[in-house]
Amino acid sequence: MAEHDHEHGHQGYQKGSLSLWGAVSLGTGVMIGAGIFALTGQVAQLAREWFVLAFVCGGIIAGFSAYSYVKLAKAYPSAGGIAMFLSKAYGKGSVTAIFALLMYFSMVINESLVARTFASYTSQLISFEAQWLVPLLAVGLLVFAFFINILSNQFIQTFSFFMAFVKALGLVILAAGGLWASGIQFESISAIPEEATGGGILAGIALSILAYKGFTTITNSGGEIVEPKKNVGRAIIISLIICALIYVLVTLAVGSSLSIDEIVKAKDYALAEAARPVYGETGLWVTVAFAIVATVSGVIASAFAVSRMLAMLTNMKLVPHSHFGMPGSIQKHTLVYTIVMAMVLAAFFDLNRIASLGAIFYIVMDIAIHWGVLRHLRQKVNANIYILVSAIALDVIVLAAFIWVKWTSDPLVIWASLIGMALIAAGEILFLRKKR
Repeated sequence: MAEHDHEHGHQGYQKGSLSLWGAVSLGTGVMIGAGIFALTGQVAQLAREWFVLAFVCGGIIAGFSAYSYVKLAKAYPSAGGIAMFLSKAYGKGSVTAIFALLMYFSMVINESLVARTFASYTSQLISFEAQWLVPLLAVGLLVFAFFINILSNQFIQTFSFFMAFVKALGLVILAAGGLWASGIQFESISAIPEEATGGGILAGIALSILAYKGFTTITNSGGEIVEPKKNVGRAIIISLIICALIYVLVTLAVGSSLSIDEIVKAKDYALAEAARPVYGETGLWVTVAFAIVATVSGVIASAFAVSRMLAMLTNMKLVPHSHFGMPGSIQKHTLVYTIVMAMVLAAFFDLNRIASLGAIFYIVMDIAIHWGVLRHLRQKVNANIYILVSAIALDVIVLAAFIWVKWTSDPLVIWASLIGMALIAAGEILFLRKKR
């Protein structure tokens, strides 16, 4: 325990500064911000009439995945979360660094995805169109998230809890109203997928997993949560349940208001478009307002967690670090790096490719976590072998289907993923060899 304290003592962490519900609000903040607003249209494009089922299946797979994280968080709660979990399984070497960086970059990609989603929804309220508008709004949100994140944990917790409550309640009200107005008829949802292929459905499930992966951000704040051995796992489970219920309700409401083609056409702002037939222009404004709340809190919560994981890797001397003349703790520096990289992605890449890249990076890392527990830590954390094998199998199936669909439709995403992983691996190996 003394070693643990030493590792984190100079990074600016505030032990016991996050409550159970503060952690839940951070987790739901990332999930709802990235999930339902950013991904509804993109999942519908792949899974077609089964897009609601894709979100349900994504939640089930996330539940299997959460098992490993809950077990690890109970045994090794820390402010580094996944970085610490990987080091316990694989040691403090290149394997840990490579897979932890895959998670880090998937979260940076997630931040840029949510920032672009914020910009897409906000632009619906602006009367003129310009190519520079969406990137500018996305970058502006990331700058705002940076300034919020340099404030105290107490402020971030209160801010995230309030925003999470507002957006969850708002989405439930909008979805319930949409279902009531439509007479509970789901024209774009079918028990028999007339247009969807098996590969498309599995690819949609893979993309929907991104809507739930925000629960992992809770583990990156483990060293700051009150009674972490108990509350990190609780926060993960509560967050997943809340988000799964909201996702199902909202996707049913969207499916009752729009056809599949209409959802796909408006995929970057599908929820706003779904509000038009039911609520008119007022509904559009209200939906956009809730989207802004959700995406703002999502970016803030994501930056809060992922900067801590990079700080952990830095403190473990697994990644290079430079102050660049900046004052403050390592965690503040990693926050700057995180926001700057997210700004570059948000400014130059579209939502579809950003989401696809993030899904591949995350699922690969997730498989590494489960394998690490299965191979090295199963007895130490008292994990069930059948659940671990099931989690790995589900990840492999949906990842393979997603890669196949993207290879046939947008091979650039696959090449970018392979090149990105190769650069991460090569950079880490060279850095660690030079350090020796």
